[in-house]
This record gives sequence, structure tokens and C-alpha cells, in this order.
Amino acid sequence: MCGLTGLFRPHLAPVDADALRAMNDAIAYRGPDGDGFHIEPGIGLGHRRLAIIDVGGGHQPMWNEDGSVCIVFNGEIYNYAALWVELQALGHIFRTDHSDTETVIHAWEQWGPDCLARLNGFFALAIWDRNRGQLFLARDRLGKKPMHYAWLPQGGLAFASELAAFKPLAGVDRSLRADAIDDFFALGYVPDPATIFRGIQKLSAGHFMLVQRDGSTHGPQRWWRPDTAVLRISEAEAVADLQARLLECTQLRLISDVPLGAFLSGGVDSSGIVATAAGLVRGALSTFTIGFDGSEDETPYARMISTRYGTDQHEARAAAIDYIDAAREQARIFGEPFGDQSSVPTHRVCALARQHVTVALSGDGGDEVFAGYRRYRWHRMTDAVRAYIPAPLRRTVLAELARIYPKLDRAPRFLRAKNTLTELSLDSARGFAMMVTKTHAARRRALFSPELRAALDGHDPQQRIVDAMQESGSEDGLVQAQYADIQTWMPGDILTKVDRTSMANSLEARAPLLDYRLVSWGLGLPAGLKLAGQEGKHVLKKALEPLVPREILYRPKQGFATSLAGRFRLGMDRLRARLLGPVMRDCGLFDAAALRRMLDEHESGRFDHAATLWLLLVFEGFLAE
Repeated sequence: MCGLTGLFRPHLAPVDADALRAMNDAIAYRGPDGDGFHIEPGIGLGHRRLAIIDVGGGHQPMWNEDGSVCIVFNGEIYNYAALWVELQALGHIFRTDHSDTETVIHAWEQWGPDCLARLNGFFALAIWDRNRGQLFLARDRLGKKPMHYAWLPQGGLAFASELAAFKPLAGVDRSLRADAIDDFFALGYVPDPATIFRGIQKLSAGHFMLVQRDGSTHGPQRWWRPDTAVLRISEAEAVADLQARLLECTQLRLISDVPLGAFLSGGVDSSGIVATAAGLVRGALSTFTIGFDGSEDETPYARMISTRYGTDQHEARAAAIDYIDAAREQARIFGEPFGDQSSVPTHRVCALARQHVTVALSGDGGDEVFAGYRRYRWHRMTDAVRAYIPAPLRRTVLAELARIYPKLDRAPRFLRAKNTLTELSLDSARGFAMMVTKTHAARRRALFSPELRAALDGHDPQQRIVDAMQESGSEDGLVQAQYADIQTWMPGDILTKVDRTSMANSLEARAPLLDYRLVSWGLGLPAGLKLAGQEGKHVLKKALEPLVPREILYRPKQGFATSLAGRFRLGMDRLRARLLGPVMRDCGLFDAAALRRMLDEHESGRFDHAATLWLLLVFEGFLAE
């Protein structure tokens, strides 16, 4: 687990060593155990190391035995031992005792870009191959590890794990993209492959790039997508299969030469991972919990698991979090606007864990893979309603009813239901895309300045979700929604949140439920094994019944966050100072009267604008950084 940086210049032009070192220093927190560099004509590679496997060796940049292939690598390869044996049998010579990084080098030598399909793990990597005259950049299947890149005005390419690494580089266009601003306020994050900056892009999850010595480029090219083929499997078979898969996926992620623990929220997923891992480790597993105030607190359930499995439990409280101040912290952690408020307590629990361990297991992925989110149940229900209402009637009568209530989020709850009428008037994919939108188009346009509205030129943030659902290859609306989340929301929000908050604390986070084989298997399950009536994650809960108490498995789902509405009303003076202050006023992106109106409405208690106000606070913090 590390951070990487690099500069590429075509035709073996000199590389700016000082710039590369400045890039590497900017992400020092990703690897406090040391740094390393390699610079030669045309290429410079930098690395920050957080030592997890082969602590005494494994230093990067790392070379093959004849010095022709060099790698900087961020991540872990869980099946490296099996690959090591296979590659040795093919004649490859290893210089280290057991480095997963060196395994990737020889896999590249043997199979080229096809080596990626053989890697089970999470990674972002850069390989310089002198013999082939190629720079190879790649990102793991689900996007657990980040890779950003920018084409330089003087020619060549810069690449790095985080956006902060590009700040020292002169000439990179850091002006803001209008469409990325719109995406952020619609979705809560800037989706791949864009960043908030015009001149910097993300290498999308499951993609690679090849850059030739002369500067010509192949890609970005997609090398993996989830399989949605439907499995023919009974419930009993699925439960037994899942129990075996959970055991294997968890055991693989216990490989570590440094202290390891697990996050424990008290929910289904983290409880299942802790219960599984506790039976596989020697001694007491360290567990880490953040508690919230009132009904949002899941600490009692976390303690129930900790007591049952004898874990070394560590707890902290989120009550003291000041979210208005925390919004400013987001820019430092993420490098661009990032609106998932659960990142604030996630950052706190990562800080708690890092006091005791270097690696922590998480329960991320269970909701996406096994349909645990409420929106999947709602989407399936609205699809069932659509089946009984002819499309022309939906497009006319329901659309007219929606027009009568143009601001449905201000209507009574029974009329609102996340813009039910409008969603039903749309087709399945467009309805789901609308459901997951945080700030709908009319409100976004009202908040934006005339200049920003004009620059958007019809941009539609929902279209990427619609496209992903149509790309899924499935006729099942539930699978389409899951697939779209795995392709968009997971890399853009969930995995970005975990990577940046953990690495800001020099902590490695591992997610057994996001083993790519388990992801495709879960997507392929019959819908009834994921959603049984109103119960999500049906097969996962059945598989965990021998390990986790029923009062945890079958209680109502809670999110890892706290309500902001009341907190913001108590801090309205500070909120107004931020959102009506010089930073927002001088940027030219927002309508001050619309901001003032939203603040007044929220303060009065007539409407709950907390979600949008949080996004505005985060954006203000980004501008102020």
C-alpha cells in the first residue's frame, strides 16, 4: 500500500527531477515508511512506501533481474504466491524472497497487458519497459486504488496517485470544468474519468494505458467489467457457496507482515467480516468503532460482536465532530470536491485504527453486491408498478401530476417519496438515475450563476448512470441498478472515500466482499436471493446466521453518518458566513440570492436542505483551499 508518481517525456527527453521529488513529497502520507526514485532519459518514477508485505525488502521502484523493467506499484496482490510458482516454472528469475510487487514485474514480462487478468488484488501501477519502449499504466477492476494523469504542455505525461501531486507542476490546467461542477452537485462526487480540473483526468476503474517511447498512446482501454450472467442455483446451494467464498476472500486479506485489525460498525457487513476473520487469526482481533448520538448509534451492536468473538475493541465518539469545519478538511483529503458526509466519521475511525494497526478489514461492498440499499428495493417496486401502467399513460398522466407538484421535495412525505410521480413517469433506467441524484436539475440550475448555466450546454449527469444500466447486458432492473452503482458510484464515491481517508492516516483498508470473483457471483444471483420481499442481502444474511446474532442481521439498516439538518440550524451564523462570504461570492459560479433563499428556508425549519447545503459547504472549502 503506497503512493506513486511519475513523469514521462517522449523521445528520451530529460525529466525534471526536482518536479518529480516535489510531486512525491506532496503525497508523503500515503507512504511514511520511505520513498524511492528512478530517473533516466524519458522517464522518472517516484514512490512512497507503506510497508505491509516483505517489510525488510520490497523497496520501489523495483527492477527485474536484468534491469530492463521497472515498476512503481500501489496495492496488494493476494495470489502472488501461486503466480510466483507459475512464473518460476516458466523460467523467470526472482531477486526477492516473497514480494508481490516483483511478481507483477514478471507477469508483465510474460503476458504483457494480459497479466492484469491474472492478478487478484487491488492496485494502481506504472511499469517502464525499456526493451519494449513502453510505459504501462493500469488500475484494478473495481477502482480501489487511484491513478490520475495529465498531458503536459511541453510534451509528455505526468501521473500520480492523488491530485495533490500535480500542484507543483507548472503548466497543468487547473481551471474548473463546468460539467464536473454539475456532476458534483448532482451525484456528490466527480465521476471517472474526469476530475474537477480541466487538465487532469482519472484512469477509470478496470482500464489501462500504454504510452510509447515516441509519445503515441494506446487507450485508455477497458480490461475488465463485471459479469452479469444469471446463475442457476438454489438458496441452499447459494448459502453454502457464499460461506465458502467469504472464508476464502477473508483469509486472503489477512496476509500481512504488520499488525492487522478490522472496522466494526455494528452492521451486517462489518459484523460478518469480523466474525469470519476472528476465527482465522491467532489471538484477539483488534476492532474499531465510531459511535454516534441517539438512535443513529450502532455501538451496542458492535460491542455484541466484539464480546462474542473476544476482539480487542477500540471506540471513539462522533458527537464532537463539527461538520461545518470538517467540510474544509475535505479538500485537503480528497483534492477535489467530495460530498459523501460519511467520509468524516470514516476519517475518524481510520485515525483510531492507525493508532493500533497498519491494515484494517472493512465491510464495504455488501450493499452493492447483495442489494442491501433501500434504493434497490424502491427501484424494484417502481419497476413493478411501471409494468402495470402503459408507457403512454405514465408519460402523460403521471408526468402531468408531477408537473402540478414541480417541487416534489417540498411536498408532503406521502406525495414526495423521492419524486415518486416523476420517477414513475420515466423509464426504468432514467427513473433510477433520478432516484440517486442528490440535487435535481431545477435546483442545481437555480443555484448556479447564469455564466455557469450557459457553460453547461445541456450537460446531463444522469446520462452516465443510464448508459451503465444499458451496458449491463441484463434485462433485470435490479441487476442493471447494481451494475451501474459498481461502475459509477463505487469507484467515484465509496472506494474514493475509503482510499483517501485511510491513506490520509497511512492505513491500508481491505474489503473481502469486493473480491472481484465474489462481485460477479453476487451480481449473477437470482433476484429473489438478494431481495426477499423488503429484506435486502437475503443470501448474505442467511450465510451469516451461524456467525452473527439475528438482532444484528435483521434489524433496520442504518447508514454510517449522522443527520446534519439540526446541526446546521444550530450553526446558521457560521453557515451563512461560509456560503454568503467572499469565497462563494467572488468565484462567479453561484447565484447569491438563491443561496440566501435556501439558507432562509432551512433555518425556518420549513424545508430540509441539509444535503445540498453540505455539498455547498464542501465546494466552498475546496475553493478556499
